[in-house]
Amino acid sequence: MDLISLVSRWTHIGTAIVLVGGTFFLRFVLAPAAAKLADADHNTLKEAVMKTWKKYVHGGIALFLLSGFYNYLVVQRPLHKGQGLYHGLFGAKFLLALALFFFASALVGRSKAFEGMRKNGKFWQLVMILLAAVIVGISGIMKSIPPTTV
Repeated sequence: MDLISLVSRWTHIGTAIVLVGGTFFLRFVLAPAAAKLADADHNTLKEAVMKTWKKYVHGGIALFLLSGFYNYLVVQRPLHKGQGLYHGLFGAKFLLALALFFFASALVGRSKAFEGMRKNGKFWQLVMILLAAVIVGISGIMKSIPPTTV
């Protein structure tokens, strides 16, 4: 594995740690604590947190896409040539990740079309955490499939 491939993999995993961990923190630590605040204080805190969190979400999605495509196209695809299971799992993982990116973007966005999702943010954060767990599980299976070429 060359240095660029290693950095790309670390970037991918590090981004997952930050974004999934951040979502877990928002859902299970910050939201219950913020719910105890008066409405005006709660709304002020929520706006401030989302303004900052949005930068991490959008930056993280970009890093996921860049590092993920590099890892797949340059590093893994040549090693798993002809392995339908591996490539099918990648497709499933990618589609689930797109859904996860959509939910994350909707929750930090300002579009009125997704106001209902933002009002029910705790539910959607839980969905995102579960999706992330499935994606990590698929990744673990993919990592255990031996390459066809070395």
